[in-house]
This record gives sequence, structure tokens and C-alpha cells, in this order.
Amino acid sequence: MDEDTGAGFVTPQQRREFIRTHTKLLKVPHAPEISLFVADDSTALWQKTEDELGEIGLPPPFWAFAWAGGQALARFILDRPEMIVGKHVLDFASGSGLVAIAAAKSGAANVQACDIDAFAIEAIALNAESNDVKVSATQDDLISCDAGWDVVLAGDVSYERDMAKKVTNWLHALHLRGAKVLIGDPGRSYLARTQLTLLEEYQVPVTRDLEDMEIKKTGVWGFGIDGAIA
Repeated sequence: MDEDTGAGFVTPQQRREFIRTHTKLLKVPHAPEISLFVADDSTALWQKTEDELGEIGLPPPFWAFAWAGGQALARFILDRPEMIVGKHVLDFASGSGLVAIAAAKSGAANVQACDIDAFAIEAIALNAESNDVKVSATQDDLISCDAGWDVVLAGDVSYERDMAKKVTNWLHALHLRGAKVLIGDPGRSYLARTQLTLLEEYQVPVTRDLEDMEIKKTGVWGFGIDGAIA
């Protein structure tokens, strides 16, 4: 809807208040240094978003959960701050902002998070504030872009065939020009395993509302024989 009509228009402040009201600030199971505003039930939250704010056709509330790939990636860089300190970092498809926050906590010079969901942008801002770190967030689709990031992080981006191929090609191009690229993934169907090297593997606690089990074996991957460590 057009903003001037006042009908169906939801402000950023309304989104933030909705997030505060319908989620809880809890520690991330596999990265307890970080707390996020998270929900218990994705379907119920999705319905409340449409009912209370009058927005129809919204994407699922991916921003309201700590996904397995993001948790693994956050743990990986929190344990290896030397990979992040002083770097310009992008967290692609950031969702809650978990990985971006981990990068900020690890000493990045600056962290940019991107997500095409307007609710995610507000969730990232709230979560960064709650963790006392600075993260800039954009709703722009950055696929095919290159702002000269030193490190590019991507969690849980291989769940849909066409998107996974497009994102992988872009990330590989960034790797080839010298960016350090890290991917967190719990074995989704469209992960480009033949192009990637497994760097670390974790047993990550997840919610049954999202996954088919309570503990998900999840890897952190990089491109090339030596991945993204060098």
C-alpha cells in the first residue's frame, strides 16, 4: 500500500514493537555469548504478523530463529577472531543478524548485514543493540554486487535449487578475487559440496519447529582445497 493512504502501511517502529512483543530475548544455544529475539512457533508468528499488522503475503519469519548454519558459522568465527579482526565483513541473508553480531564481537572493522525481508532488518537492529555491537543492515539484494568486503559469511543459503546456484556462483566469484568466504550449512540438498571444503563440523541444538531433529550436524565450509582459512 502507498504510505500516504495510511492503509496497510507498516512502519519500521511497528515492526520493532511487534518483534519485542512476540519474541523472547534468549541466549543462542551454540553461541551463548550472543542473545537474540526468537520465537517458539514459526507458523503462529507468521499468522500474527498478518493478523495484527495487516501485511499479507509476507515471507516466513526466518529472522525469528537461530538456524543451524548460522549457529555453526557464529561459533566458528567467535572461536577464531583472528580471521575477522580489522576486516570489512558482509553477512549475507542475515535473518536475525546472528552471524553479523558474531563478526562484530570478533573485532571486525565494520559489519554489513543484508536481508530482503523488512522484518529481518528491524530484527538485526534490535539484536545488535541488545548485544552492544554495531551492525549496518540493508534490504538491498546484494547478489552480484561487490563492495570490496574482506570476509563474506553466509548461513543456510542452500535450501532452494535456483537460489543456491545463483548464490554459490556469486560467492565463488568473490572468493576468486580474494575475499574470505565461509558458508554454514547443515547438509541442505543444494549445498555445492563438490566446490567446497569442510572446515569444521558441529552438533548444533535446533528447534523441532524448524528441523527434523533436536541436534543437527552442521558444517562450516570454504572454497578451494584449503577452504577459506588461509
